[in-house]
Amino acid sequence: MLRLLPPSGPDPNLLVGLDACDDAGVYKINDNIALIQTVDFFPPVVDDPYSYGQIAAANSLSDIYAMGGRPLTAMNIICFPTERLELEVLAEILKGGADKIREAGAVLVGGHSVEDNEPKYGLSVTGIIHPDKVLANAGAKPGDLLVLTKPLGIGIITTAIKGGLASPQEIAEAVSVMAALNKDAAEAMQEVGVSGCTDITGFGLLGHASEMARASNVTMTIFLTRVPVLRPARGYVNMGIVPAGTRTNLKYVQQFVDFAPGLTESDQLILADAITSGGLLISVPEDRVDRLLENLHARGVKDAAVIGEVGRIGSGRIAVVKD
Repeated sequence: MLRLLPPSGPDPNLLVGLDACDDAGVYKINDNIALIQTVDFFPPVVDDPYSYGQIAAANSLSDIYAMGGRPLTAMNIICFPTERLELEVLAEILKGGADKIREAGAVLVGGHSVEDNEPKYGLSVTGIIHPDKVLANAGAKPGDLLVLTKPLGIGIITTAIKGGLASPQEIAEAVSVMAALNKDAAEAMQEVGVSGCTDITGFGLLGHASEMARASNVTMTIFLTRVPVLRPARGYVNMGIVPAGTRTNLKYVQQFVDFAPGLTESDQLILADAITSGGLLISVPEDRVDRLLENLHARGVKDAAVIGEVGRIGSGRIAVVKD
């Protein structure tokens, strides 16, 4: 679809634009400051309005962190059925978002709302970064290792939540993962120095890793058994509880991914799971990976793990193996 749009006009200050399939746009203001701009919103993934607001805000802020930046300001984007739901529900959604914005150290400066049959909420976020420290998804280098900071399986579990199948404990764990900011992970990787980054959201791990591999013109290998996965997700996917977006993701990425013999469809679906507010996928030089993991774990990013490696310069293909 983006190919149908006219290209951005020539502007040497546009560091990351439409042509990069990256997480956010980046525009250089001067030699020391570049703006990062992003927007995201979606319908509820959990029943509790406050938790939904937190999750949607964390998801919107994540693109700033994926570029290595710091969020400055945020604006609410709201769709809400005022004739069908009490305004107290909207107030709780906005409170959840505001609390998460405050946690990020950003400032809420306004927003816009429209009447709609289904609630939708998210943020337009502006952040800053030094122009020389932008972490694009095109930065992966041969020999790097791949670190994932949050577990997979969120899309599968939120589908189980919608179907009334998830237990209160499973819901609480999923909400905790989705509502967690990627702030600590972003600060950790900037301290260590990494090659590139992207966040894992709607296109799943394989979709976003494929974008990174193709943008960087490298091959990648992902080790299935090293990928952190929320425990209930495997059971639900074996029951056929899988979001439509996850199946669409898997169908699409098969043209770029080589699965080792013996990998089940369930394994493949988990790697392609359409995630809400997932973690960061970081490409880091091998000699810095131990320091990065120590930094992440010390900051409470407990699920961070090495899940793969960057191979040779190549066509952007990904190999998925057991270990």
